[in-house]
Amino acid sequence: MSAPIVIVGAGLAGLRTAEELRRAGYEGGLVLLGDEARAPYDRPPLSKQFVRGETDDTTLRPPEFFADKDIQLVLGKAATGVDTAAKRVALDDGTAIDYATLIIATGLRPRRLPGLPDLVGVHVLRAHDDAAALRDELPGATRVLIIGGGFIGCELAASFRASGLEVTLVEPQPTPLAGVLGERIGGLVARLHRDEGVDLRTGVGVDSLLGEDDRVTGALLTDGTRVDAQVVVLGVGSVPVTDWLSGSGIELAPPAQGGGVVADESGRTATPDVWAVGDVAAWLHPSGECKRVEHWTSAGEQAKLLVTALLGGAAPTAARVPYVWSDQYDLKIQALGTPSPSDDVTVVSDDGRKFLAYYSRDGILTAVLGAGMTAQVMKTRAKLATPTPVADLLAPTS
Repeated sequence: MSAPIVIVGAGLAGLRTAEELRRAGYEGGLVLLGDEARAPYDRPPLSKQFVRGETDDTTLRPPEFFADKDIQLVLGKAATGVDTAAKRVALDDGTAIDYATLIIATGLRPRRLPGLPDLVGVHVLRAHDDAAALRDELPGATRVLIIGGGFIGCELAASFRASGLEVTLVEPQPTPLAGVLGERIGGLVARLHRDEGVDLRTGVGVDSLLGEDDRVTGALLTDGTRVDAQVVVLGVGSVPVTDWLSGSGIELAPPAQGGGVVADESGRTATPDVWAVGDVAAWLHPSGECKRVEHWTSAGEQAKLLVTALLGGAAPTAARVPYVWSDQYDLKIQALGTPSPSDDVTVVSDDGRKFLAYYSRDGILTAVLGAGMTAQVMKTRAKLATPTPVADLLAPTS
């Protein structure tokens, strides 16, 4: 019996890849391996509906799906190493699994701040268990401190305010999301959170956490001020889960470039029969860089491209337009394209809450971002699929 395709990582990217393999007609052995005991689930609701107590079920597929598709789902076992010569993955229970093709989809793990004490009440958010532990603590809390104003931090701030909690959000950069969207749009996001009652502290970091009887009571900030809180959430980014690949010879991007498994524009690595997909994968982009993309929609798009290439199909010719969204309060913040903090930004609509902005580089449209402007954002997809002067969108219509 021939060895199967083994997908290491049972998150969204791993699941979508397994689905695409079966959809494309692959009938051989297929193993989906996950280190969590829980079946594949959706992560975006964890910082929103789940933590607010509005839903408990974030499962992506029922158990019978895997039996129907003849996908061997192996849960609660983590990969600890890979021998690419023997084509074998070692597992943390001392067993191993052979593969014909290995697809790496191990995703990310939350980054932690070095030097902080290990106190009860301090949380990160990535996995379902993280969200459950955080949600269980909220009924006894009145004040929450969030360290980090990225998407996770902003979404949690919105969720906690909706639950009636007092929220302090600390971000060392001048605005929330400055490193992703730039300070101009970050300022509009800051306005949104302040209008909702968030105590937003920007340009300041956390010097130390304060505790009593091993439980967190607050933090001392780098400007000397103290913030009281019964719950603290670290939202300071994530790192790709690649430590298990040490010594395998599989090429990894340097940490300074975001890390991850280096792959071509279809997910193929330089190691024979090894591919990478999802948040852990540093794919080759048209710019010539290998970089990771941590967006929900990209997982499905990459899965289709990888499976097409793996099975020898023709690459799609239509340009892909990246898409990301974030639900905060009553607004859906959406971005089409590739916004960069260094781009020129033109705010074309702003009513004090909802807004729409165009990003451009050397006069060419690179992204469109809106908050509460779904129709206006989505209708620009075709403009972003080909080089379009931003002036064309700003010109008055007759």
